[in-house]
Amino acid sequence: MDAQTVARYSLAGIRLVNGVAALLAPRLVARRLGADPSRPALVYVLRMFGVRTVVIGIELLLPKDPEQLERSLRTGTFIHASDALSAACAGCEGLLPARAATAATAISTVNTALALVARGQTHGRSTAC
Repeated sequence: MDAQTVARYSLAGIRLVNGVAALLAPRLVARRLGADPSRPALVYVLRMFGVRTVVIGIELLLPKDPEQLERSLRTGTFIHASDALSAACAGCEGLLPARAATAATAISTVNTALALVARGQTHGRSTAC
């Protein structure tokens, strides 16, 4: 298995674990972020995050043509980069505790890097045709 495929499956796994956690245990995720888990709006937002994250994780595991995979990876790259920036801003603005903001920023940055590595696979296949 090449590095791009490993990156794609690793990213799918990370997305599924984080997404399922946010979807099924949003209060636990809120506590891990240092937020008040009793806030209904936060629970709602975490569940929305969970659904989105599960869907984009599943997209990487379903067989599809190279163009669809490239589109999924391109969209995912933008989403993860946006998540990293949002987490960093939340930490700088004091909306998340520093430790939680650092962890969220790091996770999303790793996800962005994995998406970029995985995209190398689809670029190689699409240009060879």
